[in-house]
Amino acid sequence: MTQANYLWNPPPVYSLPVRGIEARYPVNRIFCVGRNYHAHAVEMGVPVDKANAQPFYFTKGVATLVESGATVPYPTGTSNYHYEMELVVAIGAPGFRVAEADAASLIYGYAAGLDMTRRDLQLVAREQGRPWDLGKDFELSAICAEIVPVGNLGVLEKGAINLAVNGQTRQSADLSQLIWSIPELIADLSKFYHLQPGDLIYTGTPEGVGAVKSGDKLVGHIDNVGDIELTIGAAE
Repeated sequence: MTQANYLWNPPPVYSLPVRGIEARYPVNRIFCVGRNYHAHAVEMGVPVDKANAQPFYFTKGVATLVESGATVPYPTGTSNYHYEMELVVAIGAPGFRVAEADAASLIYGYAAGLDMTRRDLQLVAREQGRPWDLGKDFELSAICAEIVPVGNLGVLEKGAINLAVNGQTRQSADLSQLIWSIPELIADLSKFYHLQPGDLIYTGTPEGVGAVKSGDKLVGHIDNVGDIELTIGAAE
C-alpha cells in the first residue's frame, strides 16, 4: 500500500492511561450529557422532569482532552470559567440501538472527569438559542483521569462524587442521583450514534458548579473510580 503524503503531520492519537496495564486507551469521541442531576438543573435555571424529557448531549473534540494532574492556562474569551465534576464512562465495544439490558457489555471502564466550561459564553449561547460550542468545546477543556477497567464494578449505580477547590468542598453528591442511569444513557445515545471503542461519555455534573481563577487547584474524587487533579494557570 502506498503511504499517504500529507501537507503536514496528521493530528496525534489522543489517549489515556489505564490502571494496571501499560497499554493506553485511545480516545475516539467525547460525548457529554447535559443536566443529569436534578439539583444542578435547578441551579442552572432549567429544572428537569424525567417523565417529560429526554437526555441531551453536546460533544467536545478529542483535541480538548487533558490528563489529570496538568496545569492549564485560564482560557481566553471568558471571565466566568467553571468546573463540572463528572463520572466518565469509557466504551470498549461497538454498539448501535443497544437495549438497556445489554448496555453493560459496552463498558470498558470508568474515570473521573472535569468538563471545564466558559459559563458566560455558554449562557449567552443558550439565551440566543445558539450551539454551546464556544462555552464547552474549547482547547484543554476535557480533563480525564486514568481509566479504571470495569472488572467487578459492573454498572455503577451509587458512590460518592465530590470536588474541592483549594481544599474547600464545592460539589458533593452521589451517583445514585443521576437522572438518567448509565444503561439508559448508553441505550439512548446509541439510537443516534454507532458507539465505538474509545468513545467517552461524561455523564453530567452535580450541583455546586462555580468559577475558578488562576492559581486555583481542583481535586475531585469518585468512590471506586479514583481521583482527578487540575491546576489553573495564568491566562495566555
